Amino acid sequence: MSLSTEQSQRDHIKELSRKHVFTSWSAQGALDQLPLAGGEGAHFWDHEGNRYLDLTSQLVNVNIGYQHPKLVAAIQEAAGQLVTIGPGFDSESRAEAARLVSERAPEGMNKVFFTNSGAEAVENAIRLARLHTGRHKLLAAYRSYHGATHGAISLTGEGRRLGSEPGLPGVVHFWGPYLYRSAFYASTEQEESERALEHLRQTLQFEGPDRVAAIILESVVGSNGILVPPAGYLEGVRALCDEHGIMLIADEVMAGFARTGQWFAIQHWDVRPDLITFAKGVNSGYVPLGGVVISDEISATFNERPYPGGLTYSGHALACASAAASINIMEEEGILEHVRQLDEQVLRPGLTALAEQHEVVGDVRGIGAFWAVELVADRETKEPLGAEAMGRIAAACKAEGVWPLIVANRVHVVPPCVITQDEARRALEVLGSALSSV
Repeated sequence: MSLSTEQSQRDHIKELSRKHVFTSWSAQGALDQLPLAGGEGAHFWDHEGNRYLDLTSQLVNVNIGYQHPKLVAAIQEAAGQLVTIGPGFDSESRAEAARLVSERAPEGMNKVFFTNSGAEAVENAIRLARLHTGRHKLLAAYRSYHGATHGAISLTGEGRRLGSEPGLPGVVHFWGPYLYRSAFYASTEQEESERALEHLRQTLQFEGPDRVAAIILESVVGSNGILVPPAGYLEGVRALCDEHGIMLIADEVMAGFARTGQWFAIQHWDVRPDLITFAKGVNSGYVPLGGVVISDEISATFNERPYPGGLTYSGHALACASAAASINIMEEEGILEHVRQLDEQVLRPGLTALAEQHEVVGDVRGIGAFWAVELVADRETKEPLGAEAMGRIAAACKAEGVWPLIVANRVHVVPPCVITQDEARRALEVLGSALSSV
């Protein structure tokens, strides 16, 4: 196809999109989005032939990379069999996907309820927790994002929830650990962990722990800064939950399925939650799918008592076939081990070096293929770098064929988990040059 034809197709897509597509989180009249023509591995390209190394994984979900041939083939094969089966019938792909997910979860979590998205997974997790405990209150962190449906956006602590208020009754927010901008005046990770846990304990005391059904948290906070919990924190939250009969919900929608080098990020700390929500990386978004991994104790609550919830597409045959194939591919190709090596050999040392080289870098943090570079106008005051400068950094990266994920004053480095070490090194070189521009 000629360049002029490609440009015509690009313009046609943009025109149709602006005329008919209502886009999430956007002022519709201000949209000017790039139409994509294709992708492969850790790259995507537009209709003019511009090729970009992707540091976004779209919405931090294309863990297995674009157009993985084995996963595409598995979807094609499944589509040629029985493409959809309602939840009222048993399905081979649903059963197999549930087995593969539960076998990779912590011990004693053997049932999976499938949804169509991470937000729906959160909705059902809080329903399960409330029904199991007979309590109604839910605690969630301020620095969190749990989805955009009614319950999920109510649990969300960041500013995106404000436009949807009033929210779900019974939701209480608390401050989680974030040493770089500590709410607890901590100077070490140990202090941050201890003081954040004491704050959570006091919050529970004032809310009445016997009224709290669940504490939900992202095992590694994603959209709000990629905040890796300090040693002892998740263990401490688990202990608080055990003390008061509260369910612990681990939101692994963004952090799960190889993103941190484990099947589930919480496994880095050897903590067993009562419920795990997942989506995104389970099949890299090739077909919409999410779910809840349920502890044996909670699932037993519904052995004789019907669960009052369901979805037409719960465990959709095509989506589950893609998840089963994706998990098997990740295992066969050693993607979790690849992510761990990427962390140790490229991302951790490379991003640490950028912090040493550039005064504009205030903090670097992350794990696996899940990193954030926090940028500041002044290291002493930690004043966030402004939007204009962040825009210049993004433009400089794109000009060199690297597509960054800019979130507030941060660059999130979250490439497809299949990115090669050489590709990752090139991305960091381009990012370093872009940082020099400010």
